[in-house]
Amino acid sequence: MKTERLLVAQSAVFDAQAVSAAVSEGIELIEKASSMEALKSIRTRYAGADSAMTQASKAIGALPADQKKDAGKLMGKLRAEFGRAFAAKEEQVKAAEEAAALAAQTVDMTMPVHRKPLGSRHPLPKLLENVEDFFISMGWQISEGPEVESEWYDFDALNFGPDHPARQMQDTFYVKGNQAKDAAGFVGSNMVLRTQTSSDQVRALLTHGVPLYIASPGRVFRTDELDATHTPVFHQCEALAVDKNLTMADLKGVLDKLAVAMFGPEAKSRLRPSYFPFTEPSAELDLWFPDKKGGPGWIEWGGCGMVNPNVLKSAGLDPEEYTGFAFGVGMERTLLLRHDINDMHDLVEGDVRFSKQFVMGE
Repeated sequence: MKTERLLVAQSAVFDAQAVSAAVSEGIELIEKASSMEALKSIRTRYAGADSAMTQASKAIGALPADQKKDAGKLMGKLRAEFGRAFAAKEEQVKAAEEAAALAAQTVDMTMPVHRKPLGSRHPLPKLLENVEDFFISMGWQISEGPEVESEWYDFDALNFGPDHPARQMQDTFYVKGNQAKDAAGFVGSNMVLRTQTSSDQVRALLTHGVPLYIASPGRVFRTDELDATHTPVFHQCEALAVDKNLTMADLKGVLDKLAVAMFGPEAKSRLRPSYFPFTEPSAELDLWFPDKKGGPGWIEWGGCGMVNPNVLKSAGLDPEEYTGFAFGVGMERTLLLRHDINDMHDLVEGDVRFSKQFVMGE
């Protein structure tokens, strides 16, 4: 047996047959090795300090003088054979391992790469698109008015009196020295950054006539301080319907549909009496919110009401023949409620980590 031959070769007596057999066994194992680790183990076993070849070399010194020469030649031959076999296999195994390592690190140069980190789409534009899709599904039109607006459209046409607090500098951004003829032909009207997308109501009535069903999502500006729930630049969606025989019941039906579209099947709306210059009667719009902290409950969402007859008159319509309803909701507030966001700063700071939380398919 192999083990027995190795033990014989490791005895103090020089045994040419045993050491030759041990070297042949080592060469056979070398040829079968498939890794550098296996080769190193074979070399230690068959050519190391305790190997058969080393023990046989030591035993030569005890041989008679006439036998030492032949024994030395034999050992030189065996070491050369073992060394050649080991070197050849070592080169082969090294080449195979290097090839495997390179294959594992192969880069497909045809695949696209992103050398710079990509951003992520902000959830607010996606929400605005969802709102637009809701109104389009009902057959309404999307209207986009200018952000720099005449004071007549932003206030006068909407029944804001000359002394209304909203017209003061603390609420409105005025565009300095810009008095010109606006789209309705009113000369000398001051220009402002629109304070509400309601400013597009009378323009749409004058441009498109009646019946009219429009939604006006967009950016508005007010001199609010930036805090956890306010920012001087934010987004609204104003909706306006003017036709014959429209009532508060029609308004309530649209609001309930919008609540479900934005917040799920359990959502619904509630109206509380209030006052707005451009609607009469007017109401605060509350939302039944199942996911409200502390349990389901009502949360204020916007304002609404029937279009004030004075607004209809501003557009040249007879309030005895036509009626209408209007409502507006804040898009940032809608987003805060939908995703349980506590701080308005998160929407405006531009941190891509915030945007990456949202799945755009939602």
